[in-house]
Amino acid sequence: MLFPGWWGLALAATPGELPSLGLAALFAVGGFAMRGAGCTVNDMWDRDIDGQVARTKQRPLASGAMSMGQATGFLAAQLAVAAACVVPLGWETLGVSASALVVVGLYPAMKRVTMAPQAVLGAAMNWGVLVGWTAVQGAATLGAAVPLWAAGACWTMVYDTLYAHQDVADDTKLGLGSTARLFGREWTRPVLTGFVTGFAGLATYSVLAQGLAWPAVAGIAVATAHMQRQVMTADFDDRLNLNARFVSNAQVGGIVLLGLAAGRLMQEAAPGLVA
Repeated sequence: MLFPGWWGLALAATPGELPSLGLAALFAVGGFAMRGAGCTVNDMWDRDIDGQVARTKQRPLASGAMSMGQATGFLAAQLAVAAACVVPLGWETLGVSASALVVVGLYPAMKRVTMAPQAVLGAAMNWGVLVGWTAVQGAATLGAAVPLWAAGACWTMVYDTLYAHQDVADDTKLGLGSTARLFGREWTRPVLTGFVTGFAGLATYSVLAQGLAWPAVAGIAVATAHMQRQVMTADFDDRLNLNARFVSNAQVGGIVLLGLAAGRLMQEAAPGLVA
């Protein structure tokens, strides 16, 4: 959740300059709090089913180590920290940030009513792109950040579908939806290859439209190769293999960020092609 926020800051930075370190630090704290809040909401929704899934049965609410009252208090504290990070950035940024709460809150319910909850997760996990852009450029030109947000959503579809293959047996038993179940073993690789391609196309369009220098495109190319390697080397019968690919996406986020930052730094002080 943090990397997309930093992507938004880098995309919105002034040509010839790096993104603000102060804003990056604020986003780190706020992103940590919001990611935690998302996990708390998810565990509150899923407390009755987590105990029936091997991977999640030891979560605090599922195991009984924490009560719903305690979880509600913890959630309130997390949201307060996140709000404290956003309020100094102005009302426009606060509004864009607050709108993410609807998506975050709905995500846990989606597995009960759709076979593709990862689509909603992708929207939520990458909302930081929109927040980062707004914090620097304001909401009037927010459309310029939408392609990068959509690219991030494709990225999430890849890593969370691979991750969800760990739970296919339990999800099938409980009647819960996931793209791992929807695509199955036969179609997961070709479909995710399509999402990898979507990531590459949308992210590349985004940086070219904003006039970033070549390192931004190079970073996207390296990240794309990393993602495709995950898809092709995933072992759907090996939890450690799938978890390792999930965790390695911190590298994808970092590679894209470095490319964006370098691309803005090396860009001549001229406006992008998209306002």
